[in-house]
Amino acid sequence: MPAHLSHGTSRAIRRFAGWLARGSVGHPMLAGIDYWEHLRESPSQMEICFAIFANVLELDGQGEPVNEKYAERRAAAWLYQYCTGQLPPGEARFEPWECELH
Repeated sequence: MPAHLSHGTSRAIRRFAGWLARGSVGHPMLAGIDYWEHLRESPSQMEICFAIFANVLELDGQGEPVNEKYAERRAAAWLYQYCTGQLPPGEARFEPWECELH
């Protein structure tokens, strides 16, 4: 495993941060949900959202991401649950390891 993040992993994290900041993460799952309204007063919830993305993201032998869209979807599902109080239809419950802060 490389000592630094691969360019692909760095791009995946940057894209996720951009989507989250623009309010477009998890589209269309979060369409119509203003998650910024919920996260504005609780930065620790944003930290959990990033942790889910990072914990779910899998890398190949060269350190390149192989499931970026799935990691984004899990983070979006968590935001959906945080904002509405329920999981989106068809989404599995969160495993403890997905939400761990390291």
